[in-house]
Amino acid sequence: MSVPLSDLKVGETGVIAKMNFKGAARQRLLAMGLVKGETILVKRVAPLGDPIDFVIKGYHLSLRKTEASEILVEPQG
Repeated sequence: MSVPLSDLKVGETGVIAKMNFKGAARQRLLAMGLVKGETILVKRVAPLGDPIDFVIKGYHLSLRKTEASEILVEPQG
């Protein structure tokens, strides 16, 4: 069952299942390591809820909540 990446809570992990981006935005995210099958961890959320800090492939990546909602993940226990 896939859920938007933005729905995960701090400390939860998910495996990327699908990205709903096209063109340059998709290429930029792929270049940053957001590829299908990769595990991503929600590290922290800004005080007002935007942006969200993730850890993927050992580095921190901050995405806006609207961007994170376009990435579907399979939640991991």
